[in-house]
Amino acid sequence: MRKMIAGAVALTCVLPLTALAQGMDLPEAVRVPAGHTAAMTAVGVGELTYECKAKATDAAVFEWTFAGPMAKLMDARTQKEVGKYYGGPTWESMDGSKVTGKQVAVAPGTPGSIPLQLVKAEPAMGAGAMMGVTYIQRVNTKGGVAPSDPCTAAMAGTKKTVPYQADYVFYKS
Repeated sequence: MRKMIAGAVALTCVLPLTALAQGMDLPEAVRVPAGHTAAMTAVGVGELTYECKAKATDAAVFEWTFAGPMAKLMDARTQKEVGKYYGGPTWESMDGSKVTGKQVAVAPGTPGSIPLQLVKAEPAMGAGAMMGVTYIQRVNTKGGVAPSDPCTAAMAGTKKTVPYQADYVFYKS
């Protein structure tokens, strides 16, 4: 199944991933509620930024804190860029439509990788591929965990980027 944007393949639904995304092998926490169907899939390839900050619960202890993502959304088959993912969180298609949302749940990913995630979408902005998206799932994560380098008071405000990759599955009702 394909979604077309300006004559080009925008986001492709990959059948094995769709089966996985619909909950066959996913933890319950990140499964999409009944009544929503996987409509599109994109591979996010980019970086997650972390900042060295004092812990909210103990100002004398410093830790790497998530500051934001920046990734290209790639067609799973052609590896062509079809959109981008950035802070908000926001997923934006090349057709200009975009969707934001709020995290509903996370579940552990593979060791050394960021967690799987379920996001409830807000109504999309602009007509296009993102119209009608109700949920976004992040699955098949690779990398992206906070730096293992020390984070001290002397480093406060320092930012580091970490490469990551994940599949984003967009659901519609």
